[in-house]
Amino acid sequence: MAIDLGKLRWLMFEQGNTSISLPLLGMLVFWLVIVFISFGLFAPANTTVIATLFLCALSVSGAIFLILEMYTPFQGLIQISSAPLRNALAHLGQ
Repeated sequence: MAIDLGKLRWLMFEQGNTSISLPLLGMLVFWLVIVFISFGLFAPANTTVIATLFLCALSVSGAIFLILEMYTPFQGLIQISSAPLRNALAHLGQ
């Protein structure tokens, strides 16, 4: 248990410094913009197509947001609690 706890502490330390590569994120967003522009360019301009393209773009942006949030599980908009780790550390210190 102490080894697993040490690994988790090391993982928390490492996650404070790592993030996704900004050039990769920029290229992904640029590629998605081009894809959605091409979809909109070749589709007829009616309400159904515009609403569908908007919902698809919203779902893709939400997926990218969730992926970026999972890189930092202990901070950000969606967080997991660090209380179980703190409780385990308190029991190990006794």
